[in-house]
Amino acid sequence: MKFYPRANENRTSASDPAVRVPRRKFLKAAGINFLLLQILFLGLFSYLFGSLFRQTTHVNQLNILFVDYDGGIVGNSVREAYGTLEGVGFPTLNEMPVNDFPTPRNLEQQVCQSHYWAALYVSPGASSRLQNALSGKDSTYNKSDVLGYIWNEVRYPAIADSLIEGNIQTLLATAREVFVSNETEALQTLSANSSVSISIFADPWQPVSFNIMPTVQGSRLIYNTLVIILILLQEFFYLGTINGLSVAFNFYLRFRPRRIIIYRLGISLLYTFVGSLSTAGAIWAFRDGWKVNANQFALTWAILWLFAHVNFLIFDVFTIWLPLPFVPMSLVTWVVFNVTSILIPFELMPGFYHWSYAVPANEAFRTLLDIWSGGCEPQLHIALPVLFSLEVVSILLSSLGVYRRCHNAVIADEVQQKAFREKLDAALSLEREQDKETQTEPLIAAEDTLDTNLDQASTQVAEERRERKLSSALRREDTNFRQIQTRTNQSIQFGPCFGVPFSSSED
Repeated sequence: MKFYPRANENRTSASDPAVRVPRRKFLKAAGINFLLLQILFLGLFSYLFGSLFRQTTHVNQLNILFVDYDGGIVGNSVREAYGTLEGVGFPTLNEMPVNDFPTPRNLEQQVCQSHYWAALYVSPGASSRLQNALSGKDSTYNKSDVLGYIWNEVRYPAIADSLIEGNIQTLLATAREVFVSNETEALQTLSANSSVSISIFADPWQPVSFNIMPTVQGSRLIYNTLVIILILLQEFFYLGTINGLSVAFNFYLRFRPRRIIIYRLGISLLYTFVGSLSTAGAIWAFRDGWKVNANQFALTWAILWLFAHVNFLIFDVFTIWLPLPFVPMSLVTWVVFNVTSILIPFELMPGFYHWSYAVPANEAFRTLLDIWSGGCEPQLHIALPVLFSLEVVSILLSSLGVYRRCHNAVIADEVQQKAFREKLDAALSLEREQDKETQTEPLIAAEDTLDTNLDQASTQVAEERRERKLSSALRREDTNFRQIQTRTNQSIQFGPCFGVPFSSSED
């Protein structure tokens, strides 16, 4: 190719026996890694899709509280409508006695405490007011004072919109049809009494929705997906940068382990502090009318900081204790585990996935829901202890890993110094042998110009032969040295090291 004219220089033919062994080893290694990655991603895809498998058959795990404060035809219509809709694809309607929940305010507390996904109620006296309106006795009938429901949209907005509010609307629409089909006497009254509005019979109620935390902004759809993924990638890539700088500045040989631990911990805390501020700021900048305040911003910043730092430390533990070739695999696996744990509510997942309560993304997201809804997702007694436990354990393992790196770095440096000395000694020994041979060669006196020219030619040939021999020995020793250096570097287990624009070229 004209752009790279020397690309084909000094190349070995594919039929050369010398390339058979390297080619076979290359293909074997490529095949093994081919299988490993295919198996890994097949497993991750299966894990991810398994969490969503037959999701519609788990909708009945979503519970809706129902209280009938009226005890009349409206409540009966709702019960009969639920009987026609009840199934695995519809939320479960749990009816409770009025004595357990005297007022709708008690229902709001149940939804706020996440005991139920929503609460549906019939207003006291609704049936009698409706009958009076149909018979023409009540001209001040209020359609909005019949049925109401309470829900919290911030709790998985996509699920809340479609499976909670959507199904409640379906239930009440079906209840309206049931009421119309059952009230034949009311229909006769309507035909006999022209003062009764036909619209009341056709549309007897307009349910009132009380949404604890409206969440309609477009960015709500990525809070539990892309936001989490980007935070994880942000921590992993900066960890690689810190590892690269530690190697460039030879930290593991120059400083005591305690000092390195303090440096790394301080830098990671500051980095995640600023990174979480950026993430929280981006959420607030694009909240698009979302009714959240400054206190919620500060709390969001704090929990994102804790979540980011926990994952920074977990990645550091991965890079210390896992073989380097498996670190990228662990990154992808950890990302999938975290995102899957908050992709949809556990009620819609198979029971196997409930182990994800221990995953930091699940606990952080539950805490964020509690913050955003003003305390209406009370999981802090579980979420915060889990996150702080992961923080403490990860700090201990990461600190122990620094000692391991420093220990291995000293051993590796000794091995490399020894290999370098052996390389130098071999070169010097070969040079001394050649000098000795040169000194013992017989000196033939040159009697004329021709004999002198012959001696010079002979000397030049001997010098070239010695140079080739020395060069071959040096290359051989250099190859051995590089192999030793590669093995020792792998044993150090620094983790992924990324090059940075601004580093030191000093030793």
